[in-house]
Amino acid sequence: MTNTESHQRPLRVLQLTDPHLTAQADGALLGVNTRDSLAAVIDEVLRVHGQPDLVLATGDLSQDASAEAYRYFGEQLKVFQCPSLWIAGNHDDTPLMNVIAAKFQAKHRQWLQGGWHFVMLDSSVHGKVFGELSDEELAYLDNALAEQPELPTMVCLHHHPVDIGSEWMEKIGLKTREAFWRIIDKHSQVKVVLWGHIHQELQQERNGVQLLATPSTCIQFTAGASDFSVEPRAPGYRWIELDPSGSIYTEVRRATQFEFELDENSSGY
Repeated sequence: MTNTESHQRPLRVLQLTDPHLTAQADGALLGVNTRDSLAAVIDEVLRVHGQPDLVLATGDLSQDASAEAYRYFGEQLKVFQCPSLWIAGNHDDTPLMNVIAAKFQAKHRQWLQGGWHFVMLDSSVHGKVFGELSDEELAYLDNALAEQPELPTMVCLHHHPVDIGSEWMEKIGLKTREAFWRIIDKHSQVKVVLWGHIHQELQQERNGVQLLATPSTCIQFTAGASDFSVEPRAPGYRWIELDPSGSIYTEVRRATQFEFELDENSSGY
């Protein structure tokens, strides 16, 4: 855990999620070059918002679980003059990703900055698409929250811990959501739960906690679809401004200038 000095202005947080990078420069997902789409999103961030104070990378950093993909991701983030925190998704090789994240100082599981506490969870299950939080991970969450009861807190994971109204994605969300919410409900300082995985924008509220999910930096899943479906929407990111009082401002933006041809007939990814 690292302390940094509080900001007078709100803390500017960038969420990038599900880039699905590969070892190859021409690596594509359903026809979309994932390096090119990530570059377009990063360009949009810099054009619209400028430099963040913190980058949260919420899983599926790699499609092929390759060291080259993780190193490439870390190199691209160097354009942002701030720390980043990485967590694994179902496509990632978690131990390998963590080794490379450590080389980019991106492996911290708790982080204090701007009067906020960030808790990073590993919901990945080796060889599975769905997510779970092990007993150890749940205990870590409970203990981490107990250690900082006064600070507004954001909890980050890859898999969605609520029903998003999409039948096929309901089967691949967080399986241990009841245990997860029992812990969150005990700790009133939790203001935000943030995740990736669903490749679409979502903003809800539960018991005063903001629930936020974010478009992928590559392909987008069709909201509300009963079966696997993608739609030709531009890649995007989430920008969040956090005040030490616990109030937040957030918006999703997309790199609408990015041109791509999406394979909309695929039955999976």
